[in-house]
Order: sequence, then C-alpha cells, then structure tokens
Amino acid sequence: MGERRSKGAGDGALLLGALRTPALLPELAPDAWDRLLRLARRARLLGRLHAVLSASGDLGRIPGRAANHLVAAGNLARHRQTLVTWELNRVLWALDGVDAPVIALKGAAYVLAGLPPAPGRLFADLDVLVPESRIRDVEGALLARGWYQKRLDPYDEHYYREWMHEIPPLRHRERETEVDIHHALLPRTSLLRADPARLIEAARPLPNKAVKVLAPPDMVLHALLHLLLEGDPQEGLRLRDLLDVHDLLGHFGRDEPGFWEALPRRARELGLMRILYYGLRHANRLLGTDIPDGVLRETASGAPSLPVRSLMDQLVPLAILPEVGRPGPRVAAARWLIYMRAHWLRMPPWLLARHLSYKAWLQMGARRGRARPAPRPQDPAKQRP
Repeated sequence: MGERRSKGAGDGALLLGALRTPALLPELAPDAWDRLLRLARRARLLGRLHAVLSASGDLGRIPGRAANHLVAAGNLARHRQTLVTWELNRVLWALDGVDAPVIALKGAAYVLAGLPPAPGRLFADLDVLVPESRIRDVEGALLARGWYQKRLDPYDEHYYREWMHEIPPLRHRERETEVDIHHALLPRTSLLRADPARLIEAARPLPNKAVKVLAPPDMVLHALLHLLLEGDPQEGLRLRDLLDVHDLLGHFGRDEPGFWEALPRRARELGLMRILYYGLRHANRLLGTDIPDGVLRETASGAPSLPVRSLMDQLVPLAILPEVGRPGPRVAAARWLIYMRAHWLRMPPWLLARHLSYKAWLQMGARRGRARPAPRPQDPAKQRP
C-alpha cells in the first residue's frame, strides 16, 4: 500500500508541478513526459498545457512526440469552442423575441469574455441560465426551431422538472450539440441556497453581444459549486475545475477593483461561505493560488469543525489528482466519499436514498440483460412547448 501511495503521490506531484511552474517543462525527461501526457489526458488538461507552452514559446523545446499530442489537443479544444459558441449564436437567434436575459455559464462564458481559463479548455456542451419564470418560453422557442429532447422515462422527467436546477438537455437535430438550460445553479432539493434572481440581476453584459455572464464573484462561486457538487465516483473531483478557480481568482484579483472584498461578502449573502472556504483553501494548497491573508481569515468563518476539516484535507487531494494506472483503494474510497458528500448536499436523505436505489436497480437490470432500450429522439414538431 505504501508503494501504491507513493506512486499516486508522485503522479499528482508531476501534474501539479507542470501546472504551477510550466517554465520547467522543457527540462522534463522523456519518460516523465510519457507519464505527464497520460495524467493530463485523464484530467482533460492537454489543451491547457498546449496553450501555456505556446504562449511562452516553449512548445518547440519539448520532445516532438509530446508536442504533437499537445498540438492535437489544442486543435480539438479550439474546434469544440467554435462549435459551442456557434450553438450559442443559434440559441440567441431562436430566442429573438423572447423577453428573457440569457447568461452564458462555465466554458462558454470564459471564451466569450476572454478570461484566462478559456485557452485550451475542453468542453462540449453549452450551459446558459435564464429566469425560471421564462423557462417554458425559452424551451418552447428552441423546440420550435430545431432542437429536440430525448425521450425520458417518467422518473427522469420528474427528476429534472421537479428537483433539479435545469430542464432536460436539448440537442439540435442537425448539429447534435447539447444545450443545458438552467434556471438556478443548485437543485431545488439542495441544502445550499443561491438565489438565482440575485445572480441574474448582477450579471454583466458583454460588449457587442446579446448575452451576459455572471459577475466576477458569482462566476468564482459557480465554478466552486461545479467543483464540489458535481463529478462521479470514478473520476472524483475535477482538477480542471479547480484550475478554473485558480485562473479566475488571479485574473479578477488583479484586474477587478474591489474583488477580494466583494467575494466573501457575496458568499455570505448567498449562503456559500463554506464552499468558498474549501475552494480557497485547496486552490492555495494544491495550485499555490495567491490569496490575501485577510480574505483567508474572513472565509475561515465558514470552516467546519477540526475533525471534518482534517478529513477533507486528506480526501480532496486523493479525489482530485489523477493517476496513471487504476486508482488504489484509498483513492477509490476518497472519490466515493466525496461523491456521497456532494449528493448529500444536493438532496435530502430520503430523496437521496430513493434516487440511488432507483439507479442501482437500473444497473442491476442492465447487468441482467433487462436494460431499457436506448431512447429515440422525438420529432421536434411533436414536442410540447
């Protein structure tokens, strides 16, 4: 176990070192490059390494085979970003005449606003936020102009419509790009609350664009919610989400007047101080994010008890750092515990038990050959608005 732990720690240290001090990458030995590429691919950060080395002019100083992998990843990231930004263009066209603000989220927002997380970032879906009062108007307009919703069973339909913070995903019948329409950042069932009306009210317009993005503190808090409340027990926490937070903090902390004072204040207003505490703590510990001491002291008010804090200090690095091979028992356990913690925050216990039991029953049916047939797309013309 000690050997496996050492190996996992070495893998994590290699990737973190590449992210924290990319200027040292040209000195990396070929065998280390082989491990680094595997780790970065697993964490979906190959495009990030390509963007950093291209910007510094060091891409030509690394082994040619490694450079080829990074160039391909950079090309893929640019292609995906083009697809998603074009999809947003078409969504805005379809919503012309619908009186509802449209706020781009996550990757699309970073690209449109020209923020540091954008170069090399890999994403495939378009996420937008609209007021819940206009969700049916938005959905109906898209269904009428070429998007469709996969047929869902009654449980999944109820799951989205009654419990979640978004409607079922929509796809365009020709482009097949997925669009997630959110009316909040957190499920209705979540123990946490973040009033979407406040987020929409504070959203900022982009120059020459009919779309907005979240205000800087809200954008950071959303990235932290995505980091700490999403994911799956196999992948664990996503290092690329923590890197988004690191980039946003560095950018807004430098270029946005009053940002460091506004961030903890906004977290307190939205009831997300513990989320902010964890995010700042682990961005600083893992990526060396520069955070003012006063902000760290202020957010310490959101810290859990010492035993919980100590446990999370052990679980987060295990759950967030990829490994070259199969994860060891400690890593697998950490990812499962973090996953269960996220679900605990997303759903009350009785609903969580019901939901997980239903999903387990579906998996058992699939293993026994009784899986449901793959849903067929409905004709958009027959979709109800």
